Amino acid sequence: MNDAVPAGTFVPPLILHSDHGGSAMSSSAHRGRILHFLGDPAKLGDKAWEYFEDGLLWIEHGHVRALDHAAYLLPQLPADLPLEEHPQRLLLPGFVDCHVHYPQLGVIASYGTQLLDWLETHTFPAEQRFADAGYAAAQAELFLDELLRHGTTTALVFGTVHAVSAEAFFQAAQKRRLRMIAGKVLMDRNAPPALCDTAASGYAESRALIERWHGNGRLQYAVTPRFAPTSSPEQLAAAARLLDEYPGVYLHTHLSENLKEVAWVGELFPQAQDYLDVYHRAGLVGERSVFAHGIHLSERECRCLAHKNAALAHCPSSNLFIGSGLFDLGRAQQYGIRAGIG
Repeated sequence: MNDAVPAGTFVPPLILHSDHGGSAMSSSAHRGRILHFLGDPAKLGDKAWEYFEDGLLWIEHGHVRALDHAAYLLPQLPADLPLEEHPQRLLLPGFVDCHVHYPQLGVIASYGTQLLDWLETHTFPAEQRFADAGYAAAQAELFLDELLRHGTTTALVFGTVHAVSAEAFFQAAQKRRLRMIAGKVLMDRNAPPALCDTAASGYAESRALIERWHGNGRLQYAVTPRFAPTSSPEQLAAAARLLDEYPGVYLHTHLSENLKEVAWVGELFPQAQDYLDVYHRAGLVGERSVFAHGIHLSERECRCLAHKNAALAHCPSSNLFIGSGLFDLGRAQQYGIRAGIG
């Protein structure tokens, strides 16, 4: 257990898949350095994590049966239980990505100015290719391979406006037995015609995808209006209808990422008090709502998010790359807003 990885050496993540088919290989034990988390570090401090220099993870029928020091658990293992040694690895629970766009894999690090220009120049042209089911399937495979290569086993994922993009993603995720939450984008205005649906078609396609994929294995669905400027009030109302009809699904969209974006929302929805109020009036703010970015928020918006127990997804790489601003995590914590990393 004292074999150390040389400094500067990259060791790819080891993904421990559970077999939900009930085969004999669904039970195993894994010995190595183990780090896991028990709660929010902001609340628990050093008690939020637990580390075993020589630990043992016992998996039985796809679930964790026990986790403890190897010296304690080894004598308890059945004689026929497969035991794998991982002396040069640190075993961690899979990472969770709270906000990511799988169709944007090909435009990572593309040069742009700020959000709205970046969408027009890079994102929208790239997303139009996902109307082709074969292309969407190939990109879904590549994207999920990259997530796994970096140790991410759960993610909240945007597709494109095309239903086939969500279909391809769910198929690829199911094959890998991953826990993924995803949805087709709803976008019926202020975008290229090839990337627009309608309030009616977006509702119908989303409903069909929910019926097929939500709760299918480890997969779940997120109703996904891109952001307020690209959805009409009618489409936002249709999104709320889906949430009412399927209370177990999520709501996934963007909020207050960029100052020009915030100003544009004010022009498009003059009756709203602020950006979040657009979603609130539409019935889209709740405990299963995840809003990406949330950088430029008023006190009223923070109070509303906390009151509704909605969550923010902080995306530091994106925010810094296109100059959107800096997320104030301390402020979110002061208001009691749930926040994750995207």
